[in-house]
Amino acid sequence: MTLEFALDLRLERRIAPRRNTMIIASIVFDGGRMNYDCLIRDLSDGGAKLQLPTVRGVPDAFDLVVPGHRPQHCRVAWRALKELGVQFMQDAPAYA
Repeated sequence: MTLEFALDLRLERRIAPRRNTMIIASIVFDGGRMNYDCLIRDLSDGGAKLQLPTVRGVPDAFDLVVPGHRPQHCRVAWRALKELGVQFMQDAPAYA
C-alpha cells in the first residue's frame, strides 16, 4: 500500500469536510473553575482539531468556548503532544 493510497483512505473516513481555521477558544472543565486557552486549527460539523501548549491535564470531556458563541461540549477522540482531536457531543451540560 502506498502512502498516497493510505492518506486517501484516512480522508474518506471523515463524515464532514474540515475547514482550516485560526479561532481563539478556551477548554473549560471542572464546573467552569479550570480552563486552558487553545486555537481551533480546523473545524467540521462534527468536531475540531485544537492546538495548545500541552495536552497534559486536559480531561477526556470538556466544553469548548469561543467568545460570542454558546459552549460546545466535546469528547477527546485523539491526542498528540500539542494537539487534540475532539468530537462535538449533543445534549450535554455546559462546563463539564
